[in-house]
Amino acid sequence: MLIDFSKKPLFLAPLAGFSDLPLRSVVKQFGCDVTVSEMISANALVYEGSKTLEMLKKSPLETPYIVQIAGSDADIVKKAVEILNGIDGIDGIDLNCGCPVPKVVKQSAGSALLKDISNLKRIVETIKKTSNKQMTSVKLRLGFDEKIPEILAIAAQDAGADYIAFHGRTRAGGYTTAVDYAAIGRAKEAVTIPVIANGDISPENAAQTLNLTNADALMIGRACIGKPWVFHEIKTGGSIDAATKKAIILAHFDAMIEHYGEHGAAIFRKHLHRYSKGIDGASAFRDEINHIAEPEILRQKIQTFF
Repeated sequence: MLIDFSKKPLFLAPLAGFSDLPLRSVVKQFGCDVTVSEMISANALVYEGSKTLEMLKKSPLETPYIVQIAGSDADIVKKAVEILNGIDGIDGIDLNCGCPVPKVVKQSAGSALLKDISNLKRIVETIKKTSNKQMTSVKLRLGFDEKIPEILAIAAQDAGADYIAFHGRTRAGGYTTAVDYAAIGRAKEAVTIPVIANGDISPENAAQTLNLTNADALMIGRACIGKPWVFHEIKTGGSIDAATKKAIILAHFDAMIEHYGEHGAAIFRKHLHRYSKGIDGASAFRDEINHIAEPEILRQKIQTFF
């Protein structure tokens, strides 16, 4: 397998609206081992094409690169996988069984599959059978309302998943209830394939999470927004100085402009809101940049503030 789980690799979780090519290329330079695309709707891939294909582009740094898809109709998922088969540079396909967003759940996709285990298995089997990529994986939550991590883990393994990732909350738990690392540990005990732990992981609790869950890897999501150096901090146990942070923020900004053109400046504001958190004068800085759309001016403001 392309991923060496004996080294406890660090994954970037798929984050809608955030884990685009520019952010993925930045975290790859600072300790992230495996990147995953933003969640791609199988329906959108099959029926809308071009805009969705744009989301699949990857940085040359991204190996291994996993594409995550969401869907609940095995026939449409099969067509989506056939499209992905024609795209080079994708190393694996991941099925989203964790997204708690109502519009995704209404389509019986995302975390809705946690309630329909036979369909979850059918879709994983379809991906496994159709895909020409090296890996098939599943991203899960602990359950929809109740915690059934062992059942879900065994179902994914039986359906042919090469590894699975668990977000340590149920769908009902959203993003606010306490993460149940012990439940991820139970999933790990129930299967022989690698298990990745996800949910509120930080440099402070990373080692403890690996101990509690016995997981084979860690997946970092929201903790890297405004802190893409979190992977480096987890690996080294050290922190990053202000000059390096500034260099990373500018590298991220430049990657946004390269990828999105001028429009990248406006999109980058949401990142700057997070990057500036806790720094003196942050709220004045945020007010000021909210009205700036020109890349050159915004870059100067970033240089001055950080």
